[in-house]
Amino acid sequence: MENKFFQFLGLTKRAGKVLEGYNKCEDALKRRKAYLIIISEDASQNTVNKFLNYSEKYKIPVLQGYNKEDLGKALGMEQIKILGVSDKRMSERLLVLWKECEKI
Repeated sequence: MENKFFQFLGLTKRAGKVLEGYNKCEDALKRRKAYLIIISEDASQNTVNKFLNYSEKYKIPVLQGYNKEDLGKALGMEQIKILGVSDKRMSERLLVLWKECEKI
């Protein structure tokens, strides 16, 4: 996997700082334990809207633009539609890498 964003996402997972799934992410946002949310293109519109509302309410960035298979592959899974990052510095680094990849 040559994409630095996915490489760092995998590192974040190995560090134990990734929250996987709708319920874990929602709970972490409400408890202010998530610093970044990543939603796949395959997530339902209802899910996207709900997390965009949470993002606005709690001032948490949301990244979109990858499919569930690519996100899952980065985490050693088949697929994942929504995940959160529970470490502030790692989430900031992921945002920087995402912006760099977007420019390519």
